[in-house]
Formats: sequence, C-alpha cells, structure tokens
Amino acid sequence: MTEKVLSHLLRWAGSKRTLLPKLVPYWPTNAKRYIEPFAGSAALFFAIRPKTAVLNDINRELIETYQTVRCRSQQVAAAISLLPPGKRSYLRLRKTDPANLSAVSRAARFIFLNRYCFNGLYRTNHSGQFNVPYAPTKTGALPDAKRLSRVASSLRRATLYSCDFESLLQSEAREGDFVYLDPPFAVANRRVFRQYGPNVFGAEDLERLAAILDVLDRRKVRFVVSYAYCREALNALSGWEHRKVLTHRNIAGFAEHRRRAAELIVSNFVPTAT
Repeated sequence: MTEKVLSHLLRWAGSKRTLLPKLVPYWPTNAKRYIEPFAGSAALFFAIRPKTAVLNDINRELIETYQTVRCRSQQVAAAISLLPPGKRSYLRLRKTDPANLSAVSRAARFIFLNRYCFNGLYRTNHSGQFNVPYAPTKTGALPDAKRLSRVASSLRRATLYSCDFESLLQSEAREGDFVYLDPPFAVANRRVFRQYGPNVFGAEDLERLAAILDVLDRRKVRFVVSYAYCREALNALSGWEHRKVLTHRNIAGFAEHRRRAAELIVSNFVPTAT
C-alpha cells in the first residue's frame, strides 16, 4: 500500500483498511467535502486525503485525541516516547483516570492503550472505564514524531465533532458532499464485542440510518455505506444500489482465525470503476 494509506493513526476493530480497494473507487474527486459520521480509525479518509472533511465519532476520547494530535503532534510524540512498554505500564495507564491528565497526556495514553490492547478494541464498562485486556502481539510500533506529523497534516483538513450521527448529518450534509458511513454492526440487535460500551448501535439505529439516507439523497448528497452482509442490513438498505463483497476479518481477534467475510456496500450512485 502507499504511504497515504499507511498514515492512519490507530488500530481499530472493524476498520475498513482491508476493504479500501473496494471503497476508494466510490470517492468522487469533484465532491465539495468528505463527511464520515462513524470515523473510528478513519482509514478511508487517510487513504484519499480529501481537501476538506468532517470527521465525527460518538467516542469523545477518540475525537479529543485527533484534536490534540492535529494541533500538538510533536508534544504527543514526546509524551509517547516517555511511556515504558510492557504490561505493567499498560495496566497502570488503563487504570489512570484521563480526566486527571493534560490533553497531551490523554492523547498519548489513548494511543498507547490502543496500540497494545486486544484487537484494537475500544470497550468500556458501565462506569465508562476502558477495560480491554493487554495483548501486545503483532501490534506494530507506537507512532513516532514523523508519523504523527503526517497524521496531523491530514487532520488539519478536517472539522472534528463528537455527536450522534443523525444530528451531524442533519446539520452538516448538503448538496455536493460525499458521505461515507461505517456504523457498528447491529446483527439481530446483539451486542458485538468491539462496540464502545453499554450504549450500543442497535436495530433501531439501523432504522435511523436508513431514514437519514433518504434525507441525504433528497439533498443530492452522494453516500456510501459499508455494513455486515446480514438480513437486517438487506431489509433496511436494499432499496439502494448495493453489492456483496468479500474481505478478511479476524474471528475473536486472533490472526489464525482470520477468514473471508461478506460485507454489504450500499450507495445512491454507481462509481465509474470498482
């Protein structure tokens, strides 16, 4: 892959990095703005590097990390370099209340925990405390100052929000924009392990997603949705252009259990080439 694709910052369960060859052709280079309501690692954003973007995620700690890296990448890099590797350091940082840290230290903590947690998960308990186990195998190195500088350069193209996806799109999306939606999976409304915490994306949210797609289409906003290929998604989204694609997905987070999995790509336009 090119350096542009590799410049994203975070590991993220459910990241569409392996699906990029299928998604990139949907990007209309004449779009006025790129909008991503479920940003996560924002792999597609970092791959295509749009000139103007809106990135949103309901995970406020994630968005605050992006905000800090965007403005203070070198300070974050310095803070990361002071964190000793290993399980003891991981557990100490996991237990630390981020509210008691500076913005730079919070960002360094978030990136460190993300790098060495199980499968790039972000999961909290009912008290809002990050509780993902330590699992350092094949995670790659922590980002250095050069990597963070590249990420910051991309993020300076984006306006960052942390709010509900429907509210964001109602207020932001307008004619000429391109919206990429990659929501958490709501399969038979079961909780998926990678989801953020007690507030999960459920079947009712899938219905809200289907409704906002009608709004986007009426506003002449081009959109693409990627979702698990499942009955719920087909029922809610099959009125639009849609195709089934295969990608690699880790089962239970272990590489030896990697398999090809089906995903649904939904859009209100047909790309020139896929």
